[in-house]
Amino acid sequence: MAYMSKEGYDKLVAELQKLEGVERPKASAAIAEARDKGDLSENSEYDAAKEAQAHLEAKIAQLKLTIAEAKIVDMSRLSTDAVQIMSKVEMTNLTTKQKMTYTIVSETEANLREGKISIKTPIAQGLLNKKVGDEVEIKIPRGSIKLRIENISIA
Repeated sequence: MAYMSKEGYDKLVAELQKLEGVERPKASAAIAEARDKGDLSENSEYDAAKEAQAHLEAKIAQLKLTIAEAKIVDMSRLSTDAVQIMSKVEMTNLTTKQKMTYTIVSETEANLREGKISIKTPIAQGLLNKKVGDEVEIKIPRGSIKLRIENISIA
């Protein structure tokens, strides 16, 4: 089961509709066009089109599974008492004094450019259930990082 925002869920549904309604017909047309070019045993365009279709179908199947297992988070029931999914966490790196802000989201919604990190990342895992003022040391791939939580809000 994957917890996510209504916005994240809607994006997944829209992507699935696009893949099924636009990309799938394109893939079928590409296969038909390549098939019309003759001998299939030596037709690299046909092989490439079939492979592209297989990748597309795998992506569609994965999206359907993610959507089926999705649990939309009721934002009105979230609290700012402690860090949880959909929390926007402002913190200070105690070593560099650098301020950072991340929103903890589901894996499918993660986007570092937007400051959204997956709940499965080491930083998110280290912050879960912590409160404002707590100092945490989190092991990350490059060693460890010491953070102090300055504020918790709902994204």
